[in-house]
Amino acid sequence: MKKKKKIYITVEKTDTGYSAFTEDEQVYTTSRNIRELYENLIEALELASDDPEVVITKDQLQLNLDLQQFFKNYKVINANFLAERIGMNPTLLSQYVSGKKRPSARQTEKIIQGIQMIGRELADLEFV
Repeated sequence: MKKKKKIYITVEKTDTGYSAFTEDEQVYTTSRNIRELYENLIEALELASDDPEVVITKDQLQLNLDLQQFFKNYKVINANFLAERIGMNPTLLSQYVSGKKRPSARQTEKIIQGIQMIGRELADLEFV
């Protein structure tokens, strides 16, 4: 069994689910949800490989969405709340989310870290 390197996937939200592609491997697929998208990508990448020994895992896939796509998909995350948590002007984050402005690499990293922090907090919650 051979594992491949990290594979970068561009994901776009569609009216019926998701579309994903990677130019490096020239693989395209669609799905109704993210879980199914991972399954379809793994299958497509393994089929596209010239080597039958290659095994693709979810950990090797790096899904890339732009901020508009992210907030369109994860409507449960409030941009104003996120802006407050990461110390960013809510209007500026709103402009990034709407596509009126593009965040710098530093701002993008700040946003990603804030989203991941909220995700960890949610993962640690227990209800009584």
